[in-house]
Amino acid sequence: MFWFLLITMVVVVAAVTLAVVGGGDSEVLPEVAPEQLVDPLPAARPVDRADVEALRLPVAARGYRMADVDDVLVRLGAELAERDARIAELEEALAAPGGDADTEGGEK
Repeated sequence: MFWFLLITMVVVVAAVTLAVVGGGDSEVLPEVAPEQLVDPLPAARPVDRADVEALRLPVAARGYRMADVDDVLVRLGAELAERDARIAELEEALAAPGGDADTEGGEK
């Protein structure tokens, strides 16, 4: 039994050593070209909910590609800031004298 365990251990160590060192010039796992993000966000119009739901970021060896995620987040952040500014502008116009929607239709 002792000799069987010893031989098995030697075979396992040899197999692991060959796997780590490699079997010559061939690589164990060949390099694969990384996925590139094909920007599904429209450039000609504002992003809507369907665009965000359809967005699928390519994955890399350690998760998502940071540059692609950063680009999408910057784009969405800029559009949200633009919408927030427009909402604030419209609310300000409503709050200004003469901008009240109730007075346009007549007296209360």
